[in-house]
Amino acid sequence: MRRLARADVPVDETWKLEDLFPTADDWQNELNAVLGDIPSVSAFSGRLAEGAVTLLECLEAMERLMMRMLRVGVYAFLRFSEDGSNPGNQAMMGRVSSVEAQMGALTAFIQPEILALPDGTVERYLEDEPRLEPFRRRLGQILSNKPYVLSHETEAALAALGEVFGAPNTIYQLGKSGDMTFEPVQDSKGQEIPVSFATYEETLELAPDAILRRSAYSSFSEGLKRYQNSFGGAFGAEIKKNVAIAKIRRHKSATHMFLHEQEVSEEFYHNLVSTIQAGLAPHMRRYVELRKRVLGLDKVMYCDIEAPLDPGFRPDIAYEEGCGLIQDAVEIMGPEYSRIVRDALQERWIDRADSIGKSTGGFCAPVYDVHPYILTTWGANMRSVFTIAHELGHAVHMVFSSRNQRLINTDMSRVFVEAPSTFNELLLAQHILSQQCDGQMRRWVLMQMLATYYHNFVRHMLEAELTKRVYALAEEGNPVTAALLSQLKGEILEEYWGGVVAMDDGARLTWMRQPHYYMGLYSYTYSAGLVTATVVAENLASDGQAVAEQWVRVLKAGSTKKPLDLAKMAGVDLEDEATVRRATDYVGRVVGELVQSF
Repeated sequence: MRRLARADVPVDETWKLEDLFPTADDWQNELNAVLGDIPSVSAFSGRLAEGAVTLLECLEAMERLMMRMLRVGVYAFLRFSEDGSNPGNQAMMGRVSSVEAQMGALTAFIQPEILALPDGTVERYLEDEPRLEPFRRRLGQILSNKPYVLSHETEAALAALGEVFGAPNTIYQLGKSGDMTFEPVQDSKGQEIPVSFATYEETLELAPDAILRRSAYSSFSEGLKRYQNSFGGAFGAEIKKNVAIAKIRRHKSATHMFLHEQEVSEEFYHNLVSTIQAGLAPHMRRYVELRKRVLGLDKVMYCDIEAPLDPGFRPDIAYEEGCGLIQDAVEIMGPEYSRIVRDALQERWIDRADSIGKSTGGFCAPVYDVHPYILTTWGANMRSVFTIAHELGHAVHMVFSSRNQRLINTDMSRVFVEAPSTFNELLLAQHILSQQCDGQMRRWVLMQMLATYYHNFVRHMLEAELTKRVYALAEEGNPVTAALLSQLKGEILEEYWGGVVAMDDGARLTWMRQPHYYMGLYSYTYSAGLVTATVVAENLASDGQAVAEQWVRVLKAGSTKKPLDLAKMAGVDLEDEATVRRATDYVGRVVGELVQSF
């Protein structure tokens, strides 16, 4: 159980960064070259009124520069993610942030100059120059920003502060990966077990041993408590920064600013949040009551919500076996889809080992002209298999999008981006349930499905509720502190669970666990994605190949459509409350089957 240093991790459990750059020196040389080539774009400053060809040349130069910056930026991010405690990796991130800020400042003229063109000019340019067609969607987005874009000088000044604006997230990530430590604990047999952010979230929170699970929760909570004021300060700075930027840009609120960027309305946002919370709460409370009865608990604590309902049945799984399950599950999607999954699993796109300084959770980072990279922490259990399936869903989407669209048309709205990932999880669940398995295995898989819905429809949605309340208070000028965040989080959890889960300080501190708060309005978008995924997965089960082929076409469309239009392309109307209720009702049926099985 000793945590390894990064240098001691077996190579086959790490990602192959050589696909990006053979060595760190090659990375540094390219970073310097990118910095030197910024004038290839900035030379167009003041010239966009010359005509359609000049605009095309500027946008193509910017796209080429962005592609190179993406590669060097992701490389530094991946190195930092694999060991954020390493000073060299921290320095790499710092150098990238500096170059990004310089690039942003020197290319900030593009939006203001396009918007300064006389009305109808952009439309005329599109008619005059067919090669501008791939940029039509992006130009439309720029025109929609007209009320919120400032002067060239102001935009350049804001872009130059990009590194500073990213400081709250940087401080948060450094605290998690480089500073925060937790006391080891003992399991029911007296064996000492180390605790880290990653091991707690991947294995210890799911431990069937109640003594180990609750001891680890206590250690984890105490570790969080020691950093609550520092993290509260970073959280508050992030919120205040966004409120200030929204005012500077003349948005009516920070929430409006983020939703405008995501291309959805406030009405959609509020309806989705309220419909899912109201529709799902009764089903999840029933699930928790089942947990209390089956596990013989006097009370259900926050750390018991994901405890296995059948502690004696824990079918641990080897990594290779888990990968085989995923590959079998995706065959229904056709050979092109399956081949991407196979390549990701066999060609080291995935970093799966736990090690000191490694980032927590999981992500999939796109590199347009190479391939995506996945970070996770393998826990040798089926929950880890579902996590890898989730990230592989992102990877498939990114590869399809990159192979079929220009870079400019692969920047996906967060309202849709979690649909391909959660769909892949449901695909895995449907595959396992379709196999011959006994009643005990079936309900175990149903619990894995409910873990997916809990994470996306409950945990992330309650994060969204906290975000909503914090921004409302900050807009009124209230300070955002650790005490306020813990108070609000506690109130939200109490309201949602209605007394079936006992709340303590550890539960109230869970606002410290997620990086989503530093990513705008991200948390609620998991629910939007899961509604889409649930409906498509149900349709796939009944209609088969036609649904699979259409879903692949949706993935290949990249960001050429608005997010709600992409969902409609897949046969899902996210603005229809009946569609959302279809997803929450599905969860209710899963809970009902599980209740009947015990």
